[in-house]
Amino acid sequence: MKYKHIFFDLDHTLWDFETNAYLVLEQLYHAHKLESRGVPSFKEFHQVYMVYNEKLWDRFRKGYITRNDLRSKRFRLTLLDFKIGDEKLCEALGTQFLEELPTQTALFPHAKEVLEYLAAKNYPLHMITNGFEETQLRKMKSSGIDHFFTHVITSESAGSLKPYREIFDYAITKADATADSSIMIGDALDIDIIGAFNAGIDQVYFNPLVPATGDLKPTFVINSLHELKTIL
Repeated sequence: MKYKHIFFDLDHTLWDFETNAYLVLEQLYHAHKLESRGVPSFKEFHQVYMVYNEKLWDRFRKGYITRNDLRSKRFRLTLLDFKIGDEKLCEALGTQFLEELPTQTALFPHAKEVLEYLAAKNYPLHMITNGFEETQLRKMKSSGIDHFFTHVITSESAGSLKPYREIFDYAITKADATADSSIMIGDALDIDIIGAFNAGIDQVYFNPLVPATGDLKPTFVINSLHELKTIL
């Protein structure tokens, strides 16, 4: 086998972030009676939150804001869109979101099946994630996949974020692997795929909604995690 170590991304690759976040945000919307505060519908609340969350995550990955900025601003900016300037409410939403999100269990189709398949073939499996360490470990445990992974490399432990090469080099060293015998599986071209490419690691691009276009050509492209069985 060419590949001896397999590295996965977590959010949007194995753990269904959109579904899990949607469920928690819906709970918070109703628990805090946001409709009575001027937020017309949960659908609008969710749409506005996701826009700000993605923009702030992008700024965090580029080093423009801190982790605390990300955590506090996404709800503050969302509520301000609905002309709600309530700092205590923002803090409550932010705290409760982080408490509840890691307890959610939705995974992408075939995630556990594929992990069991790879484990049965004795592949050492590792995680490389930009998420916060405590949160990511809880997500993995809640969804029942933590036991599959030998090493979980987070941006906090590595002192670097994907797509920067340093986090991939750190992961390779941590796993006692080599770049040319490793492969990275992720959903984001500009984070997982280009980062692994620049570190000399082959890649599997998993994102059926956004086709791979442009100059970067991933080593493999899949539309379902089940397709990993034809590669590994």
